[in-house]
Parts: sequence; C-alpha cells; structure tokens
Amino acid sequence: MAGQTLPQILIERAESRPERVALREKDYGIWNEFTWESYYRNVKALALGLANLGFQRGDKLAIIGDNRPEWVFSELAAQSLGGISVGIYQESLPAEISYVLNHCEAKFVVVEDQEQLDKVLEIESEIPHVSNIIYYDPRGIRNYQHDKIMFFEHVQELGSRFEKENPDYFDEQVKLGESSDIAIFSYTSGTTGNPKAAMLTHDNLVKMARNLTQVDPLEEGDEYLSFLPLAWIGEQMMTICVGLSIGITVNFPEEPSTVKENLREIGPHVMFAPPRIWEEMISKFQVRIQDASWLKRKIYQWLKPIGEKMADAAFNREPVSGGTRLLYRFADYLLFSAIRDHFGLLRLKRAYTGGAALGPDIFRFFHGIGVNLKQIYGQTEIVGIAVAHRDGDIKFDSVGVPIPETEAKISEEGEILLKSPSVFAGYYNNEKSTRETIEDGWLHTGDAGYIDDDGHLYVIDRLKDVIRLDTGEMFSPQFIENKLKFSPYIQEAVAIGKGRPYVVAIINIDMSNVGRWAELNQIAYTTYTDLSAKPEVLDLIHKEVAKINEGLEEKARIKKFVLLYKELDADDEELTRTKKVRRGFVAEKYRDLIEGLYSETDEIHVEGRIRYRDGKETVIKTNLRVMSLDGEVA
Repeated sequence: MAGQTLPQILIERAESRPERVALREKDYGIWNEFTWESYYRNVKALALGLANLGFQRGDKLAIIGDNRPEWVFSELAAQSLGGISVGIYQESLPAEISYVLNHCEAKFVVVEDQEQLDKVLEIESEIPHVSNIIYYDPRGIRNYQHDKIMFFEHVQELGSRFEKENPDYFDEQVKLGESSDIAIFSYTSGTTGNPKAAMLTHDNLVKMARNLTQVDPLEEGDEYLSFLPLAWIGEQMMTICVGLSIGITVNFPEEPSTVKENLREIGPHVMFAPPRIWEEMISKFQVRIQDASWLKRKIYQWLKPIGEKMADAAFNREPVSGGTRLLYRFADYLLFSAIRDHFGLLRLKRAYTGGAALGPDIFRFFHGIGVNLKQIYGQTEIVGIAVAHRDGDIKFDSVGVPIPETEAKISEEGEILLKSPSVFAGYYNNEKSTRETIEDGWLHTGDAGYIDDDGHLYVIDRLKDVIRLDTGEMFSPQFIENKLKFSPYIQEAVAIGKGRPYVVAIINIDMSNVGRWAELNQIAYTTYTDLSAKPEVLDLIHKEVAKINEGLEEKARIKKFVLLYKELDADDEELTRTKKVRRGFVAEKYRDLIEGLYSETDEIHVEGRIRYRDGKETVIKTNLRVMSLDGEVA
C-alpha cells in the first residue's frame, strides 16, 4: 500500500474483498452492514455527485456530525476527486464553525442533521464561499427551502446520472491522486489560541497505520467501535487509516448515549480512547462497587490485590509464582472477566490511550483486571501516534518507545523532538508556525520530557505549563490533576503554582457521582452550583484531596482548593473540543479567584457568566469557600 492514496486502497479492498463487512451502523435497534463493495459504491456515487456540482481538485469539503458511514463516505469522496476533507467537531458553536470554514475556504459542507444545518445557516452571511450544504439525516429538514441545501441521497443520484455520461471519470480522478497529496486538514486543539489546520498527506496517514500495526498486528475483520469525534486525529487514525489499511470492521454506535451498550454488543478487538473515557469508566465502576451488596464488595476487596500483584509484576518484569498465577486465573474467572464484560472489553486484544497523560492508578486498575491498556504519544502534526508501549514492556509512567520509522530525541532545552514519515506537511496558510514547528525534518512538540536507558520516552508536561515554584522546584501540573481525577467525585481539576509559593487547585465535582452520594446521604440540592457549595460536599472533596496529597511529593501537594460554581466547558472556551484545559484562558478568566487562593481570606466572592448552548447567558454571583489542607478552613 506504500505510495497509494486512501481512495486507491478502498478500490483495492472492494475488488479483493467485495463481500467482507467493512462498516456497520446501528439504526432503530438493527445493525446495518456495508460491505467493501457497498462502501466503494457509496463513495463513488457521492464523489460523482460532487463533481456534477462543481467540486474541483484541491477544493475543501467540511463535515460536521456524529460518527456515521456518511461521514466516512464524504471524506473519501472528496479525496477521490483530489480534494481535502476538513472535520469539524459536532459540538462546535456557530462562531467556531464560521472560523474553520473561512480559514480552510471550504466550498462544500456536509452536515448530519437539523441541528448542524441550523448552525451553518445561522452564519450563512459570514461564509459566502460555501456553495453547497449537504445533509444526510432528513428529520425536520424536509420543508426547508434554500438554494444551497441538498439531501445526501439526492447528490448520490446526481452522481449516478453523471456516471452514465462520464463512465470513466471516477477511476481517472482516483488514478490522478498521489500519496503526497493533502488528504485532510486536522485542526489542532487550540489550547493557546485559534486552532491551526495541520495538512496531512495520504502518505502521512497510510504510513502511520502501517507502522503502528507492525507493532500491534490486527487482522481483517477485527472489530472496532468508532465513537470519538471523527474531527479528532485519534479517531481518524483508527477509523480511516487503520480501517482501510488493515481491513478491520468499523462499527458506528446508534447514538452517543448508547456507546456503552453498543460497546458490549460489539466486543471490539481494539479500542482507542483519551484518558477521560478511562477515567469515567473507573469513576462509574467505583460508585457501583460502593452501592453493591456486602458480599460483592468483599469479593472485590479480596480479589483486587491479586490482579494488582500480577500487574505490578508485569510492569517491573518480575517473575510470578505458580500459586499466584493460579489465584489470578480463579480471580479472572470469578470477577475480572465479568468486569471486562461489563465494560465491553472481553474480546479486547489491546487498548490505547493518548492525548494526555493517564494516571498510574488507572493503568494499574485496568491491567489488574486483564485489559492490555497501552499509552501512546503523538500529536495531530504526526498523525496521532509516534511512540507506543509494546506488549510485555509497559512502564506506566512512560509512553513507550518510538514505532518503526520514527526517531525521538530531547533538545538541549528539554523539548521532545520527533522525526517520521508521518510528520505533517505544515500548517495551512501559516508559514511562520510551520517554520517554528519543523526544523530539519524534526517536529518540535512543545512538550518537556526525557528518554531512559531502555529507550522509553517520558512526557513531563507542556514546556510552557511546567510549574516552577518561587523556591525553584519544578513539577507537572498534569500529574497532580490526573491524581485528583482518579477520585470518583472529581470530574476536572486545574493545578496552579507557577511562580507561587505553593500549589492550589480549582476543582469541578463529578455531578453524577456526587449527586448520587448526596442522595444516599439525604442531602437535598437543586443545581450544580448548589451541590458544589454544600458543606458536606466540601468535606467529602477535602478528604479526597487529603488522601491524594499523601501520594504526592511535599512540593507538589495541594495546600488550598475551591470547588468551582460551574463545570469547565468548551462552550465557555475553558476547554478545547478534545476536553483539554486551556490553561492561559482559565488563568486569566479566574485571575481574581486564584489571587484569593493565595490570600488569607476564607471566602472568595465571584461573579461569573454562564453561556448555554442556545446562546443565552446568565450571571452567577456567589461566595466560594476556600478549603485548606492543614485540616482547617483558610
């Protein structure tokens, strides 16, 4: 497959494995299947329909919606004609959509449903270059009257008519494609400003898939559930790159709310998810264990150490006695396999996590129950994966070793540098950032790290985010935050301390788990703001933070914290669409709150705006209690 474009690989698969299932989608309770042949036919019909509407080589086609076969068909159709696919997060606000469409100069937009269509129509006057808007879920749209709007299937029908007059057009266009052509624009998370469009070629994408599967082989027909946003490079690399290159079967959930159920139905062989997914799994499991019967809790408490012992032995490459192995088989039969089945991970060969650091406690838990969870490291600019753990060589505090054809080194400033055939072609319309990011073929990641004697890469944090106290001591805020988020009652946390005498934290409670705890303890509440201000909840989180502090070095321990009156939200620009904290923005927005944490006050008065998805805003005025970790309120 070297030197091929993604559409060229699709044609090969359709010719060699026409009847094998390539895609599945659950709709109205039924799993609908698409063979490689029908996958190819759908892409071809849509591509020819786009050609009929004037789509030219080099044009950009933007896609907004949940993970559906139509999303994939749209991407491959644009690429078949020599165009570029641009994914936009389905949760994006109209202003964010306007920015991306204008920045990439998209002429065509494919949307899933009425919600996404309405957002695009709201900004129509801001995007005059968009000539066609194509939707594929007609519910609520049938009576829309607009010259630019077209139904997905109608575009495919146009393509079928176009083919009769131009029978060789599609094949000719696909053959014109070269592996060096830009395949997608993948927008960065934008933690420090507006997202940048990373230009990734077909060669970048295909070589990443080839090199990853040399390390972790997959087989044709292995199952994968695609549930993370396809605008994210992590989902692109599995659903598109690995899906086409290896021929695994990609499944799409019925709805975002049914992912857990669909995961159990499919029982995937491979899974990729960012830390927040694994954190949520553990968080919900811990609450369920607490609510379980006395007998079930005792069985879990009895067998859990056996799994941890096996996991620790594997991490440390220590021998395990025959008795311990026998006990582990018994524990796996009685408990661990049931937990894996509950998560939908019973058939899993391996699972990946990336995008941010994953706490060692979470790693230990999953390996203890028999889930082969592995850390990967990469960036949008290198197709998501450059470094990964190997089976049997997992150091939970490292991110592994480089995959084939990838080199890693550390600069004099302590920055991680990467070189690979998957390094992107640059940022679209941003030569300055491109020059700063790529030097002599080396990708400057902006991350601080080091490499040990075994070649394992350790990522400390973003270079600009590493906290240096006024004493000169340095540490990673991300490490502290991951420790905090291991608590089932903490959803998000921001550790602060750069240039300060000690570390403080702004914490979001987990509304679901804390709400459940409040109900069990007969604590009445109304809203998130009300619940987070309850004295009993403050005491609960105080105990959790104190417990977490015990596992931190003295310099990294949290001295004070507050429970924020609202959840950090991407709609309020506090998080990126991939749920990463925009530290600079948060530090500026909550500057008075942070100053209060470093004062002698025991309460901080705050006034904050909350923006709802419908665009409405409300002002909250409240007092936040400052909690001190010396056992007293500040």
